[in-house]
Amino acid sequence: MSLNQVDRQILALIQQDASLSTAEIADKVGLSQSPCWRRIAKLEQDGYIKGKVALLDDKKLGFDMLVYANVRLSNHGRNNLAEFEELILSYDEVTECYTMAGTMDFMLRIISKGIDGYERFVRDNLLNLEYVQEVHSNVTMTCVKRTTALPL
Repeated sequence: MSLNQVDRQILALIQQDASLSTAEIADKVGLSQSPCWRRIAKLEQDGYIKGKVALLDDKKLGFDMLVYANVRLSNHGRNNLAEFEELILSYDEVTECYTMAGTMDFMLRIISKGIDGYERFVRDNLLNLEYVQEVHSNVTMTCVKRTTALPL
């Protein structure tokens, strides 16, 4: 399915406010409700809309520490890539994980309740793995921009 301008408008509205009703979206894009509902259903079916979530306030929930940690596995540890990835999937504190090109193998986005919480997480979960060679932590200070919206 190729996206036309109306599809892009629908996606832009949904990614800004997933609680909008089909009637509200239809009104904003100039469609009647039924064709708008069909378009939304097709966008979901085709995988353009992966899901709808509520964005929570991390600070109000006590998660005041955000760290980007670069992890390097030992040469021997590269045989454990799948095991490491499975472990990372099980850690709620890791909200994003990327494999990297360059000197490090992974970059993790880790949230915690304070520096003590981060230190505990790293010591108990990452540094206990025999194949983790290095963890380099980059502690964030002020969030200048954070969005989940894609540029449509």
